[in-house]
Amino acid sequence: MNRIRVMDETLANKIAAGEVVEKCSSIVKELCENSIDAGATRIDVTLLEGGKKLIEVMDDGIGMNKEDAHLAFQRHATSKIYKDDDLFFIDTLGFRGEALPSIASVSRTEMNTSDGEVGTHIIIEGGRLICEESGPLKKGTKIKITNLFYNTPARLKYLKSEQSELASCVSFLERLALSHPKIAFSLNHDGHDIVRTSGSGDLLKTIHEIYGLSVSSKMIKVQNSNDDFDLFGYIGKPEILKSNRNHMIVIVNDRVIKNYEINKAINDAYYTYKPDIKFPIVILNIYTDPTLVDVNIHPTKQDIKIGKMDILYDLIYTTLKDALYKNLLIPDAVERMPESNPYKTEVVENIIKEQEEPYQNKKDVQTTFDFQASEEEEPTTEVYVNPEMKRLKLYPVGVAHGTYIIAENEEGVYLIDQHAAQERVNYERNMRALRSKELSTTELLFPITIELSSSDFLILKGKLPLLESMGFHFEEFGLNTFVVKSHPTWLLQGHEEESIRRIIDLLIGGLDGFDRVKFNESIAITLACKMSIKANMHISHEAQEELLNELCACDNPYNCPHGRPTIIKFSIYDLERMFKRSMN
Repeated sequence: MNRIRVMDETLANKIAAGEVVEKCSSIVKELCENSIDAGATRIDVTLLEGGKKLIEVMDDGIGMNKEDAHLAFQRHATSKIYKDDDLFFIDTLGFRGEALPSIASVSRTEMNTSDGEVGTHIIIEGGRLICEESGPLKKGTKIKITNLFYNTPARLKYLKSEQSELASCVSFLERLALSHPKIAFSLNHDGHDIVRTSGSGDLLKTIHEIYGLSVSSKMIKVQNSNDDFDLFGYIGKPEILKSNRNHMIVIVNDRVIKNYEINKAINDAYYTYKPDIKFPIVILNIYTDPTLVDVNIHPTKQDIKIGKMDILYDLIYTTLKDALYKNLLIPDAVERMPESNPYKTEVVENIIKEQEEPYQNKKDVQTTFDFQASEEEEPTTEVYVNPEMKRLKLYPVGVAHGTYIIAENEEGVYLIDQHAAQERVNYERNMRALRSKELSTTELLFPITIELSSSDFLILKGKLPLLESMGFHFEEFGLNTFVVKSHPTWLLQGHEEESIRRIIDLLIGGLDGFDRVKFNESIAITLACKMSIKANMHISHEAQEELLNELCACDNPYNCPHGRPTIIKFSIYDLERMFKRSMN
């Protein structure tokens, strides 16, 4: 008797459902993407108990005739591709033909669809056709999913709580609305409208409808292109940051995707504008030739491969970096608009843990070094400082709690963190010194002795040419010991030995190689903190004036090198409202 047999169609669909239908949001995703491919201009989603009791998706797309409606539930039946070559020119969200049969195999599925001439009503339960008859003639499609995973109890057991399933559905629909601003979306849960967009085609308006005024008013438009890619979107100012990457929304050819390299380019563009543990709100559309994109990797079609990734990385990094440089980023101290949807806020607050990214354990900041780059000339970036910041005149009037300088001008009152401000000033001064081709060194009357372990001594001995190029002069002095006879003049006076030891630790720590640019940044950040005045340290009025003038002249005066804000503004309007001088 043959041991190998062709798998039953229903069983094959259940296995495929394990890849396609992971949770309630997976069903919402597949059905909404089908609606978009059908040319819908309006998509309405209704959920009960987070989708565990009911998922209903209704659209006004082209609909289907009776034959297509029946074929839609056959595995690998699709209207998206017909031949092998079509895989290289995919311009639809779906194309595999697995979603509907997979969903129908693990639920009760009811569909009403019409192409405007013939209406069809189909009911499928557990993959078996229960009913097929004439239906309403209203053009479009409505699919209702109930009894999810009723015949696969092991899968049902692993559905999350109602709030978690709902949060996942809301998160997906928000991303879909941002990727298709011309389509009106709505999501209703247990009688409450949670998501509703107008389909105006204006991306910024859609951002306002999703996030509210507190976010949309702090977005910066970005647009750029090269021979292979076109970029368009909005990026958040550093004052609105999130604790995870879920709000870094990347859309490639109208498809929401997750890509580690693109997220790294975005995160790198915000370097020193934010703490490493915080992430910006970004909605970035990328358009390119379909032949450069491979979406046929996973059934979810969210993990994709992109050709010419190095060119795309440079385009994203330079575009976002330039946009941040050219905008005045002083945050206002007073928020003027609460969250627009209180029910949505309640839902979000009940979520203990948001969706995890598949690459969450990867680091966005390069900590390993390429030694080959150590001898190369460092890239220089032409820096554009916002002219409004250059012209900004701040007049110090006092210090609060020995830490925050209070300054004013004709526009309002400013609070400046004296440590963060001077840290930024020192960081940029250090970076200019490290990039300079002209070395200025100081000979030491009393050389500094550095004793190391045998392994560290050998590592550092191999890095002596690099130290020499920076202006340090090391000489061997007995067993596992160096003496430092000169050092660059930019080291903080009185902290020379500590600074040198910190630099040595950074050199020895990069055992996998060496990148001169990242190394210089690490030195500049580490030493800037040590060189700066601390909180509760009194400085004179003249020193306050000098610090504020130096801060306004910085390339990025808004954040310290670790990403913390340096300056916050209370506008005159804010002050008048707080003291009820203005009632508007």
